Amino acid sequence: MESESTVSQSVKIAPFFAVMMLGALVAFLNQTLINIALPQIMNHLHITAATANWLSTIYMLTNGIVIPITAYLMSRFTTRQLFLASMGLFTIGTLICAVAPGFSVLLIGRVVQAVGAGIIMPLMINVIFILFPPHRRGFAMGIFGVAMNFAPAIGPTLSGWIVENHSWRTLFFVILPIAVIDLIGSMYFVKNVTETSRPKLDRLGVMLSTLGFGGILYGFSTSATKGWSSTEVILTLVIGAIFFILFVWRQFAIDHPILEFRIFRYSTFTLTMAINIIVTMALFSGMILMPIYMQNARGFSPIMSGLLLLPGGIIMGIMSPITGKLFDRFGAKWLAIIGLLITAITTYALTKLELTTSFTYVVTVYTIRSFGISILMMPIFTAGLNDLPLHLNKFGTAMVNTFRMVAGAVGTAFFVSVMTTKGVAHTKDIMVSKHVLPTDKLHAAVAAKEGAVMGINDAFMVATYLAFLALVLSLFIKNTVPKSELPNEAVKQAKVKAVTE
Repeated sequence: MESESTVSQSVKIAPFFAVMMLGALVAFLNQTLINIALPQIMNHLHITAATANWLSTIYMLTNGIVIPITAYLMSRFTTRQLFLASMGLFTIGTLICAVAPGFSVLLIGRVVQAVGAGIIMPLMINVIFILFPPHRRGFAMGIFGVAMNFAPAIGPTLSGWIVENHSWRTLFFVILPIAVIDLIGSMYFVKNVTETSRPKLDRLGVMLSTLGFGGILYGFSTSATKGWSSTEVILTLVIGAIFFILFVWRQFAIDHPILEFRIFRYSTFTLTMAINIIVTMALFSGMILMPIYMQNARGFSPIMSGLLLLPGGIIMGIMSPITGKLFDRFGAKWLAIIGLLITAITTYALTKLELTTSFTYVVTVYTIRSFGISILMMPIFTAGLNDLPLHLNKFGTAMVNTFRMVAGAVGTAFFVSVMTTKGVAHTKDIMVSKHVLPTDKLHAAVAAKEGAVMGINDAFMVATYLAFLALVLSLFIKNTVPKSELPNEAVKQAKVKAVTE
């Protein structure tokens, strides 16, 4: 009997996969470059911090609109059409950002970039599950994990070096030629390997999804700066929650949903999804808290702060394909348990930070923590998608990526809130215990730094609890047999398309 692996026999997998990998790498790298450059952009364009922050917020909100509809796009358009469109949009957006004369044009460029980037990751994962047979998917997802894990780690360091030595525009001029090369390569090597049909676009569902996910993402992303008591934050979260509930109801009520929520009846997918969300929140705790600790509390430069994250990123990049091979051989359960145990222990070790903690200690613990996360991320991702029939994979990738993005926004806002609230409380306690008066600015500043570090420790303690919760859940993972049910005729048609394109 033929299987989905038959399709891959007609496609030159190595160049196809390499082109998509390069696109994913540059898209992930782009996400993390902008943050460190914001101060320079503010000075150059004469804008406030709140205005500049929209360059990050609008990127996330656009992803929140695009990613949920990628399952529809993958049904409606061919692999080649979608990848060329996504890389073309990303390249155009990067060019707009590089030459933008003012903030408005720069913001438009970020939106165009985000539309392209939002399509790339779900599309690539779906292609992996078609091109690679079940016993090779773990390794392929591990290779993909190199882009997913390494780019966010190297981004801050690269951005810090560029911003200190060159203009912020250089960030986009570095990305632009890579995007152009990948776009040209995709014209030659990307083939059609997915089935297409003409599903009807649920316009009401798109509107509900946009307002639901958009409201939730915006509410959480702005809560860190405006506070949970802000009317704007509360209103957008409430509106987002209402429209999200309506969106879910709508998806169950129609025949061709944008996001197929019925996939949650697959137990392994649901379990790994829950673990993925928790681990993503824990991962973001380190990505947001460590730079704050290094720069604000310890006074290190952005480059030194970025160098702290770099070894962990390198480890994650190296381990991703190795972990993929281990997954193909042993399954996800024990990799998840071992990885989460390491993550929980090292996250707890980060609750012991002080103003005098050595740089070596912080780098070592954070790197080992990254090693633990690298062991579990791709295996649980792959195990969950393996639990779905192949025709539902596009819905699974869209669902996982959507909720990972929401988890990242929620995690960032939540941990910053814990850090800030606890930090203020600790500062007050320190000033009272040491009889420091507010007018004594020198000692008050020291107390504020000590309180901030204690607040960071409290936030890492919450992350530790989350890691242990995920560890408990991982005990129930079952090593499922990948479901392969693409009809023979569909395989033949896909094979013919791949050959004739």
